[in-house]
Amino acid sequence: MNLKESLEFRYAVKKFDTQKKISENQVQKLLEAANLTATSYGLQPYKIILVKDTILREKISDASFGQRQPAEASHLFILAARSDIDEKYIAEHVNHLAIARNLDAQATEKFTAMLTGFIMDKTSEQLLQWALKQCYIVLGNLLTCCAVENIDSCPMEGFSSAKVDELLKLSEKNLHSVVMLPLGFRSSLDKYQFIKKVRKPLSEILLTY
Repeated sequence: MNLKESLEFRYAVKKFDTQKKISENQVQKLLEAANLTATSYGLQPYKIILVKDTILREKISDASFGQRQPAEASHLFILAARSDIDEKYIAEHVNHLAIARNLDAQATEKFTAMLTGFIMDKTSEQLLQWALKQCYIVLGNLLTCCAVENIDSCPMEGFSSAKVDELLKLSEKNLHSVVMLPLGFRSSLDKYQFIKKVRKPLSEILLTY
């Protein structure tokens, strides 16, 4: 399938085939793709959580208002925003860049000052909202990659973040769950795969200047 065909084939799976599993190689490819996602200044203010524990996944399904995808999918990713973006985090990020690109301190001084100003100019709530947006960029990239790899998925906001955070002890790690992505392969019994995908005509959402 080409890209357009893959995206047309993609839909939010409601019922996964519990007998079909994604290979570890496929999981690794998705994680690497997620890690290559564009984010503001390359700061990656998030964590990708892979939940393998079946008991935890059952509890996460309960925290998702009874939706079964987190428990029944082959794999479960959760994107969580970091709430610990500070000057130390900036310094570590710039140091990582400097080593990778063989830059000296003088070459990174202005960049460090700019990033520090960006962070210090925001309240903790504003920083969290910024980090939340970065999670959705990752989600969009993952959805496209899944479609291209013929892996089914279901982006989910319908869950109690507070309960999931508690289950995974995310607050202790300065994290806040944002969106979940169960992954696997659609069940032949999932009626939603047969429903026509409907979008507005491109002419209605495109503005050209």
